[in-house]
Amino acid sequence: MTRQAQIILPGLAEGAILACREPISFWGGVDPATGRVIDVHHPLAGQSLVGRILVIPGTRGSCTGSGVLLDMVLNGRAPAALVFAEPEDVVTLGAMVAAGMFGKTLPVLRLTQDAFDALSAAQSARIDESGIVADGLTIPAVSGTVVGPALSAEDRAMLDGSQGEAVAQAMRILCGMAANQGAERLIPVSQGHIDGCIYASPANLTFAEKMADMGARVRIPTTMNAISVDHANWRQQGVPPSFGGPAQRLADAYVRMGCQPTFTCSPYLLDTAPTEGEAIAWSESNAVIYANSVLGARTAKHPDFLDLCIALTGRAPLSGVYRDADRQARRIIEVELPAGVDDSFWPLVGYLAGKIAPDRIPVLKGLAPAGPVPENLKALCAAFGTTSAAPMLHVDCITPEADRIAPDADLVRLARSDLVAGWQLLNDGPEAVELIAIGSPHASLDECRALADALQGRRVQVSTIVTAGRAVIALARADGTLERLQQAGVQVLPDLCWCSISEPVFPPATRTVMTNSGKYAHYGPGLSGRAVRFGSLAACAAAAVTGHAPRKLPDWLM
Repeated sequence: MTRQAQIILPGLAEGAILACREPISFWGGVDPATGRVIDVHHPLAGQSLVGRILVIPGTRGSCTGSGVLLDMVLNGRAPAALVFAEPEDVVTLGAMVAAGMFGKTLPVLRLTQDAFDALSAAQSARIDESGIVADGLTIPAVSGTVVGPALSAEDRAMLDGSQGEAVAQAMRILCGMAANQGAERLIPVSQGHIDGCIYASPANLTFAEKMADMGARVRIPTTMNAISVDHANWRQQGVPPSFGGPAQRLADAYVRMGCQPTFTCSPYLLDTAPTEGEAIAWSESNAVIYANSVLGARTAKHPDFLDLCIALTGRAPLSGVYRDADRQARRIIEVELPAGVDDSFWPLVGYLAGKIAPDRIPVLKGLAPAGPVPENLKALCAAFGTTSAAPMLHVDCITPEADRIAPDADLVRLARSDLVAGWQLLNDGPEAVELIAIGSPHASLDECRALADALQGRRVQVSTIVTAGRAVIALARADGTLERLQQAGVQVLPDLCWCSISEPVFPPATRTVMTNSGKYAHYGPGLSGRAVRFGSLAACAAAAVTGHAPRKLPDWLM
């Protein structure tokens, strides 16, 4: 087999190779200020990416990785080059924005599998327009020009600047990403959801304010993800202005561009949720996976920055799961369903399914007898998105497209023993807990009610925080659920979520957090620096009133 390199973004680089067979999420997995891997579950944990030629199959997890990579480029903490074996959009888009808007180049290459295997064994390499030279190994670059999408007259007018420089810049980025994806054309989308409003790094603010100052204005209805502060109350909460100020400015920049200040990572809970078959353009991994999988809508997992470009143009590349063929399951996962499972089963299965299918859409079989409700599927999708790069999954007899199975799909079994091992992986913290974290993704009204019911009128003895969207909080206020939670001592916070919460809103004295979220159980140790315990909503409520979470398997895993 011929060893070849495809140059996605050109540039020169030379340095030591850092290779790994496991994809990584740059957001929640890499600290942009230092360039070090903070995902404690990743084989590269503790390693520095700065100045290294990073050789990995691809990325997974959050769409915010593009902002993290851009910040690393702008602050001098980026890898020297990115080398992948699979198609990759998220950090590629960050590198594309760095070059196109800030004049900072970072080479991005994609290798054939045998070339990737050979380079992974090398110690150092040099990259230029001809390809890669590494320890006596030569991998030539593929010749030829990458063909961009065919543009309509309206597309061409936007690209040529007839609607202003901001739209023209958005179309340049959009066409570059479409070429990377091999999209033949662009399609109209009905709505957008912005993930780049989280203050993951100063680069997010730099990009948004630059576009807003250029006169950018969205042309489709566009909701906004959770932000990094309680927009109205961060000063009273003691958040330092050095963080709260830029975080608020970032949110305000998107509102200035016409985005709706919904500030929720669960846009599928809004009245504007899309319907089956509707082509949309959402960012934020859990929202994308839920929209595709449960609602049957169609959206790629758009990286931060591209989400705004699509909202400004109303156009998206026709690629990936916008197409029928790419929505097929290529792995069948038969799950051994224990009797009497509770709500913690669903994020656990999602987390493990992502590990089993890190690079392809799976269909999960054997779950229908458990009768999942929307909150269960929400938790399943969110946890799946932490460990898989796939933008959707299917659940046999439950989700609307579960019959889409590729003829060559392989079969894997998820046994009870695998569930036990996964539970232990997410549950290695001590029994004493100082903080209960609910709402990753943002809690629904039913989840808020369930927590209030589980507390049974008891007051919490440790800090208990629920994050939820403004719309859900308004509903909880109207039906008395909010008052019940507040009387129990629970703090309900709007706008921000657990993946963006910071001290002092995150209680500084906390040593161990307990959560019902598989997503936060994975990201929490790296993001917060604390140990994390994982369990059902009822177990979280019990720990809230006792400060104690026994280290034992749930009854359904015994």
